[in-house]
Amino acid sequence: MEERRTAKVSKYLAKHLRHQPEKIGLTLDEGGWAEIDALVTAASAHGFRFTREELDHVVAVNDKRRFAIEGTRIRASQGHSVEVVLGLAPATPPPYLYHGTVARNMEAIRTEGLRSMNRHDVHPSADRETATRAGARRGRPVVLSVDAAAMHRNGHVFHVSANGVWLTRAVPSRYLRFPARH
Repeated sequence: MEERRTAKVSKYLAKHLRHQPEKIGLTLDEGGWAEIDALVTAASAHGFRFTREELDHVVAVNDKRRFAIEGTRIRASQGHSVEVVLGLAPATPPPYLYHGTVARNMEAIRTEGLRSMNRHDVHPSADRETATRAGARRGRPVVLSVDAAAMHRNGHVFHVSANGVWLTRAVPSRYLRFPARH
């Protein structure tokens, strides 16, 4: 499967398994799972055809492991804007996590901290490199350090998804370490 097709199918899956299942008549269960046959059929009925083999390929090669398959079902690992319960146990985070953003967001982040916006959780990264890549999607990246140990000590709950992404409801600005202003 060519890289361009893989990316196209992956984006389609993300859109409909995270944000808009109803747009193609797909129903997710409480945990965000959809029957694979129903997904393939619904996509085809709405003009986007892919095979089970293509779907398996996309899931297998996705570097971020965005999707999980269990038996005959598939779901997005995290990043939902639709209501789902991922069923993740609370987890103890490493001392520091990281968040990639761009300079134009810094004033709001200094005031409001990191908010989940239209998603269920904030997704801090386990390492600076991942945070840098995340921030670079929107421009020149700025990487913030999150004092996850202090947050955890103070009662903030963290989860880690099956693909290793850290999740927390919000990060108040007092737990952020900002780079020096230029």
